This record gives sequence, structure tokens and C-alpha cells, in this order.
Amino acid sequence: MDFVQNNGACLCRKGCCRHNSKLHTYDWLSDIPESEQAAGFVEVQFKNTRKGYYVNDSKIPLEKGDIVAVESAPGHDIGTVSLTGKLVHLQMRKNCVRRDSGDVRRIYRIARQADLDKYAEAKAKEHGTMIRSRQIAADLGLAMKIGDVEYQGDGNKAIFYYIADERVDFRQLIKVLAETFRIRIEMKQIGSRQEAGRIGGIGPCGRELCCSSWMTSFVSVATDAARFQDISMNPQKLAGQCAKLKCCYNYEVDAYVEAQKQAPSRKTQLETEEHTYFHSKTDLLKKEIMYSTDRVMAINSVTIPFARAFEVIALNRKGIKPKSLAVAADAVPQKPAQQDTQDILDDSVSRFDTDEKKKKKRSGKSKVRHASDKNRQEKAPGETAPGHRPRPNHPPSPKSKHATHAKQKN
Repeated sequence: MDFVQNNGACLCRKGCCRHNSKLHTYDWLSDIPESEQAAGFVEVQFKNTRKGYYVNDSKIPLEKGDIVAVESAPGHDIGTVSLTGKLVHLQMRKNCVRRDSGDVRRIYRIARQADLDKYAEAKAKEHGTMIRSRQIAADLGLAMKIGDVEYQGDGNKAIFYYIADERVDFRQLIKVLAETFRIRIEMKQIGSRQEAGRIGGIGPCGRELCCSSWMTSFVSVATDAARFQDISMNPQKLAGQCAKLKCCYNYEVDAYVEAQKQAPSRKTQLETEEHTYFHSKTDLLKKEIMYSTDRVMAINSVTIPFARAFEVIALNRKGIKPKSLAVAADAVPQKPAQQDTQDILDDSVSRFDTDEKKKKKRSGKSKVRHASDKNRQEKAPGETAPGHRPRPNHPPSPKSKHATHAKQKN
């Protein structure tokens, strides 16, 4: 498989392996020869999230990862081929780019060494231009932040990406920037989430930010998404690195909304013979709800399942007040007793050797018994019966002999 090195990332020319940006498109038509022959347009990617579609009039054999010089206004620009083949037409239809429109530009050539040197020289000016432009905007008193600067490949034009909460009149800023840097100026407004996606970072979950890894379209996030999930309304925890509500609040809000439909209303009060209970907290995943005798503080709180809450609500509608909210012990199904889990560190290190030692001892005893039985069977039949232990014949002691002689004399 043919690979190409691009900006420190390894790309596959067929687009079937690792990629260098979240705007990567998997070319599932790369194995079809007819798709390459039908390629009239090429997708080219530039800095940040900017992409363009260009006509390959000269029929230049291009593959993914090639650095090309494309038409721009004015001059030319340098970009990287990100997609070729028939799939480009589908991407153009997805992004609402018409092939017969006059806005579609063409590809000049594969970038030469002179083009790359001029492109590197222009890219080296971007950071210094951004710092200087921020100072100019601050001197003019404009409520905006210039987040990034992108130079064109030939160095004749620069795109200034800025962030502003309100509408900004930057006509005077453009004049000052054009006189200072001697280039054409283009201002492009982006959002806070797009800036965070460009800069990148690590979120509180420990993973790379979603806006910088895979998200391409940003949907507005409302505070209701956090309320449905019972998340604390703490501004410091709700906001992400872009100072906006975290995008991940929209991921599971639909599941919580569906689960909320199966829960009793939070405005409903439960009546018992002793107290009146008010809603305190709901756990939608466990399907449990907590009630307390006070509206504000958790006093005499009782946690019951949804089914029990609906039962009490039905009884209250009939005018019946149960003794308590808790479910009767007889009605609760008893769970089987679980075995106590023991820590592995509490076990003996030689716990696996004891069984082997026991087996060895047992085998040794069995061998001794087997040998003794075999020796008994080999003896003569007149000596002792098998299995009979003979009584030892001890010689008579001298005292016993003297006693016998005395008895005989008497």
C-alpha cells in the first residue's frame, strides 16, 4: 500500500487508513478503476477547516496527499489533495456546490519546489501578523478577538479569523491592516466552538475535545439539556473551554427525555396518614424517586421506585392514604444471597501448593499400605494368617525365673 507523508501524518493514497484531520472522507470507491477515470473534480484542503473543489482540466494524475497549486483570486494558493474520484461529486452535492457554476476554479499544477519555498515563507509570517493585528484592533477599540491568520500560498492575501459577540465595524481595521502588511485582507468571523476546535485540547472526560476530533457542525446547546439530566446548574461546570455550554449535553438528552415520560410528575404530592411528601430528586436510570416532607430541604426523605409512586398516586385519587410510602417487606422480592467477594491479597501465597502437597502425602501413604499388604501375602501360610499381627516372643526376665522356682519349692 502506497503512503505519503503530509504535515507529520501518515496518509494512505487510497484513503483507507489513518488521516490527518477530522474532515477526512473515507473513499469507499477507491478500489473501482472506473471511479478514477470519471474524476473531473478534485477536493483540496487548506489550513484549518477550509476546503475547496477544483476542476482538473489538464487531466493531471493526482492522488490523495499530493500538494498542488490551485487558482485563487488573486494569484494562486497551495493546498493538499484530500479526495479524488467519483466520490468528489457526491461531496459537492452534499456541500451544495454546483459543478456548472462560474465559481469553480481549476488546478494549475503539482506544486514545484519554488512554490513550496514561497508558501513556507508566507506561513512563517502568520503568527507575527496575528499578534500585530490584535494590537491594532485593541488600539482602535474594537470588541473583537483575532484568533488566527491564514496566508495564501503566494503571500498576496491573508484571511483573518476573528470572534465577536456583537456586530463589529472593521472597515477602518481593514485599511490599517492593508497599509501595515501590504497585502489583501479578508475578514472571516467564526464562533467560540470553532476556535476551540482549531486550538484543540483535553476535556474534563480525559479525551480530546469533540470539536477538534470529529465534530464538523455545531448545534446550539440549551440549559434545558442539563436540567433534563439533573446536572448541577454551576456555570463553571456547565461551560467548556470555549466558555459555552458543553456540546456533550446534547448526546444523551433524548434518552433522558424518553425516560422522563415513564416517571411520575414532579409536581404531584403524595399523601400518607402521617405526612405529606414532596418531590426531592429523581434517578431516571435506576427508576427511583425521592420524596421528603419539606419542599426545600431533604427531611424524612424516602426513596421508592416508580411503580410504588404510581400506586400511591392511584390510592390518593381514590381518597385512600397508605400508612407509609415504603414498600412492604412481603411485597419486595428477596434477592438470592450473594457470596462475599474476598480480596486476592488476603489469600495465602501458597494456596495453590496445598492441594499438590496433600495429593503427594496421600499417594505416599497408599504406596506404604500397598507394600505392607504385598509383604504379608508373600509369607508362608503356616506362619500367620493374612491380616493377623503376631504377638512378639520376649525372653523371660531373671526375676520371673526366681519367682517360679520359689513356687515350686513351696
